Amino acid sequence: MRSFAGRDILSLKELERNEFFHIFDVAAELEPIATDRQNVDLLSDKTLLTAFYQPSTRTRLAHEAAMHRLGGHVLGFADPKMTRAGDFYQESIKDTVHMLEYYADVIVMRHFQQGAPHEAAKWSSVPVINAGDGWGEHPTQVLTDLYTVLREVGTIDGLTFLAIGDHRMRTMHSLGYALTQFDSEMIMVSPPEMVPTDEFKAELDAKNLRFKEAGDVRDVIGEADVIYMEPVVQPDYTRSRQEKADDYGLTAPEYKVTRDLLKTKARRDAIILHSLPRMDELPADVDDTHHARYWQEAFNGVVMRMALLALVLGAME
Repeated sequence: MRSFAGRDILSLKELERNEFFHIFDVAAELEPIATDRQNVDLLSDKTLLTAFYQPSTRTRLAHEAAMHRLGGHVLGFADPKMTRAGDFYQESIKDTVHMLEYYADVIVMRHFQQGAPHEAAKWSSVPVINAGDGWGEHPTQVLTDLYTVLREVGTIDGLTFLAIGDHRMRTMHSLGYALTQFDSEMIMVSPPEMVPTDEFKAELDAKNLRFKEAGDVRDVIGEADVIYMEPVVQPDYTRSRQEKADDYGLTAPEYKVTRDLLKTKARRDAIILHSLPRMDELPADVDDTHHARYWQEAFNGVVMRMALLALVLGAME
């Protein structure tokens, strides 16, 4: 297996099955640090830079918390319009990254342009981690999700993932790519205007992932071991920021998971993941059911970023 030291984490298409499990093993080894709310000195001589061209709560803070837990240093920006990267000059990715690489040992980038972190990696002498690029991918989130499944269920192989939401989204892409490395099935539920592209389905088919599409969660929820949710009421991910309009609409019943639906149609041992934030597709009263695992998922987001930072910075092999 190739070493992760110095590697970019840009796409889950680039990871092989044994590499997924190696990352999960490192995460499990580091998890007690986060559980005990400790700060250690594993990365005390390293600095993380977060370059976030799009809003973020969990992804940015999870990376920063992970670096602090490992004793490292953090700097960066959460709003490019407060920097020369996004003001009058609209500095290019190349120029920005040529500067940022001198300030830190690893760069975590979120950008509204698909492929921007890949472009950054071309010019950076330090590892670049993709924290979400437009409609592209969100590899660290899906690594978090699969680690959560492994910890909660004990396996990823043999499971059926019911993926509800906008299948143009970066999380859905990363989930599909990741599941090609496991003996799993994916059921895709979305509104007609948010169905997976033919190109994406062809990629999954070429790697022998078993998948199918459905139009109503109520028809297929009984097949799911893992209910993986995203909102269908979405902002435009090709923009740096979008305020919510007054007429944004509500989620149709076909794409909602309610307490009653779980009680009447879901498997008793099915778990629900949601990367958050949520709209009305997952009512708050589901939080009190035994199906909910999104708070564990949020905790695991710190653990997973600890593992990735330790690996790409060469502190763990």
